[in-house]
Amino acid sequence: MPRPTFTRSLLAPRHWPAWLGVGAIWLIARLPQRALMWLGRRLGALVRRVPSERRRIAAANIALCFPELDAAARAALVDANLRDIGLMLVEFALGWMGSDRRMAAIPTRIEGLEHLAAARAQGKGVLLVGGHFSHLELCARLVSQRIRIAGMYRRMDSAVFEWAVLRARLDYADAMFEKDDLRGTVKYLRGGGTLWYAPDQDMRSKDTVFVPFFGVPAATITATHHLARMSGALVIPFFHRRLPDGGGYALRLGAPLDGFPGTDAAADTARVNACIEQMVREAPEQYLWVHKRFKTRPPGAPAIY
Repeated sequence: MPRPTFTRSLLAPRHWPAWLGVGAIWLIARLPQRALMWLGRRLGALVRRVPSERRRIAAANIALCFPELDAAARAALVDANLRDIGLMLVEFALGWMGSDRRMAAIPTRIEGLEHLAAARAQGKGVLLVGGHFSHLELCARLVSQRIRIAGMYRRMDSAVFEWAVLRARLDYADAMFEKDDLRGTVKYLRGGGTLWYAPDQDMRSKDTVFVPFFGVPAATITATHHLARMSGALVIPFFHRRLPDGGGYALRLGAPLDGFPGTDAAADTARVNACIEQMVREAPEQYLWVHKRFKTRPPGAPAIY
């Protein structure tokens, strides 16, 4: 896939603040690992202390999804999740603009590559289905050191960030497909490609169904079902988590979902949500709870946020 073209219009004065942001990200990605994680923890401590709309969203989501926790435990999980946001910021910088040598030095444990090898032996494409964890960008970069992958993304509002980040991603990814590029995505999967995909955000799309997520009806896009049906790709759960005490990252590819896709898009989408819920329960503080996952409600249901 060709890299995005640089145009002189990106140097216009209105883009200078964005270039400063890109420069800051580049500098952060050059920090030694210990300094990088220190900065992330300090940023996280600041995020946790400052009252914000995101804290209210995270608290509402966690209260809804973990009713078995008492008030003190839910508050502790909210605090841990907000602290994790600081690490997310520096991990995005590292995933986008860290060097290959830097990536190779990060302790990384990958399990389940045999499932991918078996799929390729069958000539099958693979949908690596995961969730929006704070380190998703960095872990996509880490897994790309072992396997060739592509991704789906939403175009950024800033033309400068769109150019810089897409260029950075294409340094390690086979391709990056915009979220509406169904034709290109299916063609890639039919050719035996491996695509990382996270269908766990409320996209307010017409192609959604209400299926359980932590026992709560959640508007979920049915694209996993349709992509697998049109391409013949296998669907493999892909989970990643940050290990404690600077231990690096653990990445795991599960066995392909048996009998997927079926004939019922809603049933398949519920299966995908169940997989992601299982991932979240293993590292709940590292999930992106600040997203309004339950923004769209079933008819007649009360608003959550």
